[in-house]
Amino acid sequence: MTDSNQPAFNQPAFKPLVFSGVQPTGNLHLGNYLGAIKKFVALQDTSDCIYCVVDLHSLTAQLVHDDLKDQTRSITAAFLASGIDPKKHIVFNQSRVMQHAELAWIFNCVARIGWMNRMTQFKDKAGKDRENASLGLLAYPSLMAADILVYRATHVPVGDDQKQHL
Repeated sequence: MTDSNQPAFNQPAFKPLVFSGVQPTGNLHLGNYLGAIKKFVALQDTSDCIYCVVDLHSLTAQLVHDDLKDQTRSITAAFLASGIDPKKHIVFNQSRVMQHAELAWIFNCVARIGWMNRMTQFKDKAGKDRENASLGLLAYPSLMAADILVYRATHVPVGDDQKQHL
């Protein structure tokens, strides 16, 4: 066999790829910058990156449509103003790519309510009034998994509150 016919056993199954997102649920603050966006800028020098404004996730916060639209623009502007280079990396709005919702639906069809009920973020956000929590909040981890797997991301920088979802 020639070298071109040899299987590439030492090659990674997926090309390294960073995926992360920020919800447009309020004004950006120093914590957003130091905890996420500054790290995003640093990662772009060593990795292929996809950064997303995760507006579908923010629907669990019951935002008014105009607020969501304005805040989505603000987050996108902050990504670009912070130094993320859109010529080298992808910056986009989650709801504009239907595959996120499609894959999340498939995950929702196989996930069990008991699994989702055990997620600490759901417990924290729903509080004592779980009966009035949205189904979107309960299914949040399915959408997060879809976000990651649609792109076959290999690296997913998240906050401590999101680690259980990975």
